[in-house]
Parts: sequence; structure tokens; C-alpha cells
Amino acid sequence: MTRIAAARREHLGLTAREFARLAPLTTPQRIQAFVNAIPANHEPDGETIHSVRAALQARRAHCIEGAFVAACALWIHGARPLVMHLDCAASDYPHVVALFRAGRCWGAISKTNHAVLRFRDPVYRSLRELALSYFHEYCDGEGRRTLRSHSAAFDLRRLDPRLWITHAGPCQAASDRLLGLRHYPLLSPRQARALSRRDPFERRAAQLVEYPPPWRVPKG
Repeated sequence: MTRIAAARREHLGLTAREFARLAPLTTPQRIQAFVNAIPANHEPDGETIHSVRAALQARRAHCIEGAFVAACALWIHGARPLVMHLDCAASDYPHVVALFRAGRCWGAISKTNHAVLRFRDPVYRSLRELALSYFHEYCDGEGRRTLRSHSAAFDLRRLDPRLWITHAGPCQAASDRLLGLRHYPLLSPRQARALSRRDPFERRAAQLVEYPPPWRVPKG
């Protein structure tokens, strides 16, 4: 599979209807708009790690699930299905983005429920630069800045499509592979100890979400 430049439906194992939903997404911007339109997966019944098929069927996704969808759409149109894993302090959650390039510069497609950690235009000369563009806003519930490292670009063609495109259950094997990649630190321990926290205004702004969880939606 690593030699397949543009994936056809039979390579992916998708149905004609599933493939037709991704085929019109010919640019990273269109892919991002499609991913944005998928409601956030708040995992009310526990962790999911949806495959591409499961995310399309459930019509909800969180970051790694959106990255799978985006990478699959990129692959259909001849771009490598690359993703990058962003790791953080134990008080927060990792993030995964799909990567694309324009010339020598990197951009990212990102599924998030918040106003930050979103799409990045391809203006970053390295993956480190791209990862650092998420640093200031990457915070936990206490306002601590938690981003710590990033992986190299990982080509999902190295995994069987059945592990991330059509898998029926949680895509744990694919997730573990990303977590196990070599990661590159973004700051030293000394720098981490000296980091500022979000101020009260930033904390209030961070409460804005695109898709409120069901238990926060007003009734009536």
C-alpha cells in the first residue's frame, strides 16, 4: 500500500456511497470544511477512536478520528496520508492532525471543538514550526500550557487500511502506533516549569465550543 499514490475505492475498502462523500474534497480547505461540519464526538458511552467508516456512519468525530478522515481524503486525491501526533503533559489530552504540503512548507487539517488548535495554512518551514503554532493555546482546564512534543510525519499507508479506514471497533492499534512514534521535545524542563497560565479573559474565551455536549444544550 505504501506505493499507491492515489487511493481508489477498492484500495480503501469503502462502499461507493462512502467514497462518494470524500471524492469531492479536492483541496485541504475543502477537507477542513467537511471535517468541521462533522459534529464533535463527546464519547458519551466511552472512548471510541472511530475509523473513517465509523466516523462517517456516526457523523461525529474528535481529533484522531477527524485526522483519519482528512488523511483518507488527501490520499484519494494523490497526497500522502500523513498525520502528526502532538503529545502533552499528563493533565491534558494529546492531539492528532493531518498534514499537507505546499512547496516546501507544511500545513495541517485539524478537528477540534474549540476556537483554537484548528486549520493551519501551509506557511511553516518545519514540523517543529507547525507544532509550535499550537503551543500558546494548548492548555488544560486549569489554564496551564501543556504541549510538550511532536512526532515526525507518519504515513498511514504503512498501516493496513482495515486498521484505520474500515475497522468496526476502536482503532486502538493505529492509535498506539502514533503514540509510540519518536517524539521531539518543544521545550526544556526548565522552560516548562516557568510557563505562564491563561489569564481570566483567556479562560472565559476558551469555554466557547462549536458543538456543545448534549448535557450543556439548553432544553425548550
